[in-house]
Amino acid sequence: MAEETQGTGAGARRDEDIALDLMKFVAMTTGYGRTTSTGVGFQGTGSAAKPEDYATHLLELYSKCLQAVGKK
Repeated sequence: MAEETQGTGAGARRDEDIALDLMKFVAMTTGYGRTTSTGVGFQGTGSAAKPEDYATHLLELYSKCLQAVGKK
């Protein structure tokens, strides 16, 4: 079962879940951190040469999203 904090309703979502959805949206729509430059959007920035670099870029993006969600 999923963990729920006390005092939240069944429809409440954790900040981590919201940040993950935000990260997925940004990464998919902008091509952020991709190893190829075939997408539209912010080409030339945030591109990774190796899969390890791609993972690092995504983790950094998740961290930024988590910070943004926490400031709501």
